[in-house]
Amino acid sequence: MLKARAFLALDRLKEGYSVYKTAVEKNSALEDQKLKSCLTAQVFQQDANKPRLKVISNDNTNETELIRLLVPGETLTFKDVGGLENIKKQIHKKIILPFQKPTLFQRFKKRVGGGILLYGPPGCGKTLLARATAGECKASFYNVVISDVLDMYIGESEAKLHALFEQARNNIPAVIFFDEMEALGGKRQYTRESTSSKLVSQFLSEMDGFSQANQGVLILAATNVPWNIDAAFRRPGRFDRVLFVPPADREARANILQLLLAERPIAGTINIDYLAKQTSSFSGADLRDLVETAVDEAIEDSLEQGNEVPLTDDHLKMALRQVKPTTLEWLTTARNYAKYSNESGQYNDVLEFLKKHGKG
Repeated sequence: MLKARAFLALDRLKEGYSVYKTAVEKNSALEDQKLKSCLTAQVFQQDANKPRLKVISNDNTNETELIRLLVPGETLTFKDVGGLENIKKQIHKKIILPFQKPTLFQRFKKRVGGGILLYGPPGCGKTLLARATAGECKASFYNVVISDVLDMYIGESEAKLHALFEQARNNIPAVIFFDEMEALGGKRQYTRESTSSKLVSQFLSEMDGFSQANQGVLILAATNVPWNIDAAFRRPGRFDRVLFVPPADREARANILQLLLAERPIAGTINIDYLAKQTSSFSGADLRDLVETAVDEAIEDSLEQGNEVPLTDDHLKMALRQVKPTTLEWLTTARNYAKYSNESGQYNDVLEFLKKHGKG
């Protein structure tokens, strides 16, 4: 590190960065971001003969917004999703195979695409499953958030939603994912504003309207409150497949913990089975929080000792005393709906899960 600082003083940045990297590889506790930024800094000079850049602003943001929200993210597959094997099998049979074997499905007049609604407690992998489904389908993944659709001006929200579907139809195979679906498709009888009702009607029309052809377009949506979504979305041809994404079981929790601990500096043996047993009702997000809390402890020890201290079983057990599950409140609410508002049997999966794993 002293050599690196000496090279910096001599303005020999390349040599300084080389010895800096060697030092940090041997002892990561010595990492110094300020020194690194100085060693990797580059100086750019403005050519006086070249014209300066101009920034032009305009109010027509529809096209740029559409391009932004339709940029595909990183490709994930089911290997990147810990647990949820039953859900993966259902998705593979009902969704992925039609994309992979389109000719066979065309022979049987089976439509490729459609809609799938994922629901369950927060942090259990609904968004991750949607992205992995797109990766398995080898399709473009379009992640749509609330702010990409809702607009303060009358008619703009419906226009943006239509433009989104049109873009996906022109680039099949495509997967459109709507997170927090209840914000765009809430029950119309509970909305005080007519604009919200119109948006729901536009959404329903885009999914299976008279003039719409969504062959090759898969519409995925996720929600934590399926009881707040307009019942018209459940009609066959729209979100005709509704999948419950439960908290991970013991085997799945062990799998998730192994994925989360991969490529981290670890000393000794981590008792994965013990951790999986002690984390009942933990979601995937809760397990990530558990590992991150343990990593914080290891980093704190490294800074105190001036040397890299790997992650140990004791760090994880210490974190286990601090992190609590966040799914219990949701399961309590879902149990009430499953018991008293389950006329069509849409929450049978929740009842089965509670019967198998619940207490009291």
